[in-house]
Amino acid sequence: MPEWFSNWWNSLTPLNQTFYGAAAFFSVFFLWQLVAALIGLGGEGGDVDDVGDVDDVDYDAEVDAADAVASFKLVSIRSIISFFTLFTWGGALYLNWGQPSSTAIGYSVIWGLAGMFSVALIFWGLRKLTKAGTSDLRTCIGKPGTVYLDIPEDGVGEVRVMESGVISYVRARSAHGKELKAGTPIGVVRRLDQTTVEVVPVEEEE
Repeated sequence: MPEWFSNWWNSLTPLNQTFYGAAAFFSVFFLWQLVAALIGLGGEGGDVDDVGDVDDVDYDAEVDAADAVASFKLVSIRSIISFFTLFTWGGALYLNWGQPSSTAIGYSVIWGLAGMFSVALIFWGLRKLTKAGTSDLRTCIGKPGTVYLDIPEDGVGEVRVMESGVISYVRARSAHGKELKAGTPIGVVRRLDQTTVEVVPVEEEE
C-alpha cells in the first residue's frame, strides 16, 4: 500500500473510514448493475421452442391504476444500491470537508434519496422508450424472458423480453394462473391482447 494512502487513511476518523469503505463496496455493485443494464444481461437472447399450438387470440384484460403505478418501481435492487452509493460517498466527502457527523449524515440521506428516485425514473423512462414506435407482441411468442414485476396469482405483472428486436417490458399473465416471482425465467406462449402476453416458467417448456 502506498505511503501517501496510508497517511491519508490514518488521518481519517473511524466514521469517515467506514463511509469510504462502504462507498467503495457499493460503487462496485453500482457499476456492475450499470454495465448489466447497458448490455442487457438477463438471458433474453436466443429462441426457445414453442409450447404446443400457439394461438394468437385476443382477450379483454383488466387494466387498472395499480398496474400503471407498479410500472414505476421506486424500490428495486438498482435504486437501493444507488441510494447507498450516494449516501456513503456523500457522508465520506462531507466528513472530509469538516462537516459535523449529524450534518454529514443528513445531507447524505438527501443525496441517497435523490439518487434512488433518479435511477428509478431513468429506468422507468427507458422501459417506456422501448415501447415507443412500432411494436408487435406476436414477435414475443416463443421468446425467453424474465419476470420483472411479480405476476400475482390470477393477476397481471410484467416481464422483460425481446419484442420487435428490442428488449421490452411487457404486461404478462401466468398461463395457469400461478404466481411468478420477479427473476423467474419464462417463455412467452401467446398474446392475450394488444398489451399483454401469456407466459409459463421455463422449466414447464422443457
